[in-house]
Amino acid sequence: MHIAQIGEAVLKQQAHDVPAEAFGTTELKGFTEGLLQTMLDANGVGIAAPQVFDGRAMMYVASRPSPRYPDAPQMEPLLLINPRIISQSDKWVWAWEGCLSVPALRGFIQRPDQVDVSYQDIDGKHCQIHFEGFLARIFLHEHDHLIGKTWLDHVTSTEQIMAESVWLQQVAGVSGTAH
Repeated sequence: MHIAQIGEAVLKQQAHDVPAEAFGTTELKGFTEGLLQTMLDANGVGIAAPQVFDGRAMMYVASRPSPRYPDAPQMEPLLLINPRIISQSDKWVWAWEGCLSVPALRGFIQRPDQVDVSYQDIDGKHCQIHFEGFLARIFLHEHDHLIGKTWLDHVTSTEQIMAESVWLQQVAGVSGTAH
């Protein structure tokens, strides 16, 4: 799958819910497998369907350490279909973010530190989950893609933007470059 890049119209569009009749289909299963593989191939920790030109409301949260996120916690990839924010914390934190659709840049973005979410799994079962810290940040970042936003929509100053190569050296303490 091809990852949409900043400036492409799909990244500004509102995603639509996956309808009940789509759950359990081989098409949905095949798409979600391809979405996960695309994220893994790009060394991401999350991805949303609009990033691969699909307007359905689904995403993966898949934290793991990588050159892009060396301190990320390890988790099994979690598919969230038709996710809804139930509540989020009043405590907001600043951190650097990257995006597969905004290559070579990082943004210093403020987001809630915790979020409670309802969603459906691949079979349509209704579930709830609580995310904190980096996992909350991943979810909220991917949720932005479902409502037509990227981290760039949260920037209030150009001082909040850095080339990823500079970020890797100055902030992450990694020599060389990674994607």
